[in-house]
Amino acid sequence: MRVLVTGGAGFVGSHLVELLLAAGHQVQVLDDLSSGRQENLAGVADSPGLQVTVASVLDPEVVEPLLGRADLVFHLAAVVGVGLVLREPVRTIETNVLGTSTLLRLAADHGRKVVLTSTSEVYGKGVRIPFSEQDDRLLGPTTRSRWCYAESKALDEYLALAYSLERGLPVVIARLFNTVGPRQSGRYGMVLPRFVGQALEGQPLTVYGDGEQTRAFADVRDVVQALYSLAECPSAEGQVVNVGSDREITINELARLVIQVTASKSKISHVPYDQAHPAGFEETMRRVPDTARVRALIGWQASISLEETIRAVADSYRRGSCRDVG
Repeated sequence: MRVLVTGGAGFVGSHLVELLLAAGHQVQVLDDLSSGRQENLAGVADSPGLQVTVASVLDPEVVEPLLGRADLVFHLAAVVGVGLVLREPVRTIETNVLGTSTLLRLAADHGRKVVLTSTSEVYGKGVRIPFSEQDDRLLGPTTRSRWCYAESKALDEYLALAYSLERGLPVVIARLFNTVGPRQSGRYGMVLPRFVGQALEGQPLTVYGDGEQTRAFADVRDVVQALYSLAECPSAEGQVVNVGSDREITINELARLVIQVTASKSKISHVPYDQAHPAGFEETMRRVPDTARVRALIGWQASISLEETIRAVADSYRRGSCRDVG
């Protein structure tokens, strides 16, 4: 099968590309390398089944011929990371919305199935825990630029479902919760690679706020397997599906776990939000997925422990592939 992966040189995308190539597929990557890196694909760079196009998903003249040659599309290209979103809201909105609009329109023209990666950010502050795909959403005001990423991805979901309804586009929407693992950059505010880098360097682990906010971290190797399985599941078409771990942990607990697993002598330092983020930031205190739907559809659940992931991230850092911890 011929597969197009937008954002395929990014953190999640590169792991997905490796999985697809290992399964014997021909893979075309489209990435503008604004946050992705060629180095992320170094392990498969010599694969005869891989082609990489460095260009933007915003350019229909580039996207159309790539999509026309594909049998399946995984759309991962997006602006990611709280830090980047707060600094560049225009780029965030335009890339996430206009890029997805371009891709969905062309996919509908060519009748190509799309697996669209969305985000748990769309739940905002949440109404109840765990977050279920049918729950109401609660977000902050438009004057808080922190929420533009969530809104842009929610609009992507609306567009995908609208194309499914009006034009019969086969589409699956995967709402990814906190995804972590080797090759993830801490440059844009991702907490685990930042903690691991600080621990290995003997620096204080900087916890923002009081550290009692909770997240559920899933290993990227589990997550890409879920994406692949959802693409092969006809019952998932037209659905929104949470993909994430149901192991809830506070950021304070995560920091202590990183110190323990890496055998670091680092201490924990708490930093007020207003010193850690630009104006416009607003925290969500809990984010945990209801995973009943993904289990029912494909029998998937996160299987790689957080401890194992931390060890893998530490190994990746030591090899020099996660050193931009910022």
